[in-house]
Amino acid sequence: MDPVVTSGLDRDAAVAAIGTVLREEMNHPHLDLFGPQARLNEDLYLDSVQVLQLILSLELNLGLSIPEEAIARQDLSTVADLAALVAREPAAEAPAAPEAPSDGVHGELPYDLKIHCFVSCVCDGLKARRIDHRPFYFLIWDAEFAITDDSRLAYHSDAMDHEAFRHWFERLYGVPIVPWYDHSRSKDENVATLLDLLARRDPDESVMVMLDMFHLPERENKFNQNPFPHYLLVSLTEDPDLWQVRDPDFRWEGRIERDRMLNAIRQPSVAGGYRFDPARARPPADADLAAFFEACFVPDANPLIDAVRAIVAAHAEGRGGLTLAALGGALRELPVITIRKWAYEHGFAFFWRALRWPDAGFQQVCDEIETLVNGLTALHYAVLKLARTEDPAQAAAVMAKLDELDAVEFSLKRQLAAAYRAWHAAHLPDHGPAEKVLLS
Repeated sequence: MDPVVTSGLDRDAAVAAIGTVLREEMNHPHLDLFGPQARLNEDLYLDSVQVLQLILSLELNLGLSIPEEAIARQDLSTVADLAALVAREPAAEAPAAPEAPSDGVHGELPYDLKIHCFVSCVCDGLKARRIDHRPFYFLIWDAEFAITDDSRLAYHSDAMDHEAFRHWFERLYGVPIVPWYDHSRSKDENVATLLDLLARRDPDESVMVMLDMFHLPERENKFNQNPFPHYLLVSLTEDPDLWQVRDPDFRWEGRIERDRMLNAIRQPSVAGGYRFDPARARPPADADLAAFFEACFVPDANPLIDAVRAIVAAHAEGRGGLTLAALGGALRELPVITIRKWAYEHGFAFFWRALRWPDAGFQQVCDEIETLVNGLTALHYAVLKLARTEDPAQAAAVMAKLDELDAVEFSLKRQLAAAYRAWHAAHLPDHGPAEKVLLS
């Protein structure tokens, strides 16, 4: 059970305190539905960063000391959930999670990961054809991100492309991913290309388009990013004013007005689109999987943790006029990249299933992955507190937490490398030993 925070407030007072911070301190504009049962994301449009900022304000204003475990693990869905965190009363027990299948990782895995829209789109057709898509997530846990010139972390930039994704998807599954978006042409010209492509689309072909989800407020956007570049699959319907939209990453499908879609596609924040035929997909060859893993795996560094460490140091040391107060904004997109670490689960599941290793070991690894993700969430909270207080003494604690998370992720990588080497020896005995050697 998560630690109970004793504040001297009852639930009603905690709800009132939450409303006061939202209105008077955060100047939050979406309070029409505020109340104990209001959902933080869907009703109040609070993203994960704003929720952490809200908790931080409550902690500082009320003189609380909220344990890291409560920040990292607390399931906050409604205002009442948050009030339970800051009130003296313990939160209600959450319903017990459904029991996992008796054979665990070796049984059906009905869940999927909502961590990368491009990968979710191209893997959608694989899942429909019962081709194992989990190996393609080898690319994700250390997927590319950017550090801007002013030392800000960014999950997306104009300089990024998806050439590695395209190359490996075709090599592994035999499906070319063909760009239809031409970056040398205008938005209107590319929209015309899209409309023509949709009009003559083969029934088996998938058309993927990048749009700015911030301009589709009716759709799920847990991060409330502005802008929020996101890939979706689109097709026409019998009604020319409605498009069929499939969002594999957020597991949603429905119809959206054509003009609203085109507005989101035309935003200057986004540019991109591909087409592909998942009907051509075939299972990958073991030799290609080995080459893919070794191309993706980064054994001697944890790029995200290294980047956060560099950004914190730059702000703490005042390089180039940077300040601790600006650190929260510099790491605002950390949660969007943090969720990619769940991809380790797909990597381990693939090797565990292939090797028929005991499920208990897999569950232990999953606990370590959860420790890493929750730890990054707690780290983000510590970063926001450092930015709010501008207390240089807290910078050392943040750096120490980064070192702890580094150790957790390196432990996962050592275990993953061992699983890969065992899989390689079992499936590719004529190819010699696995080339990838992990640090000791």
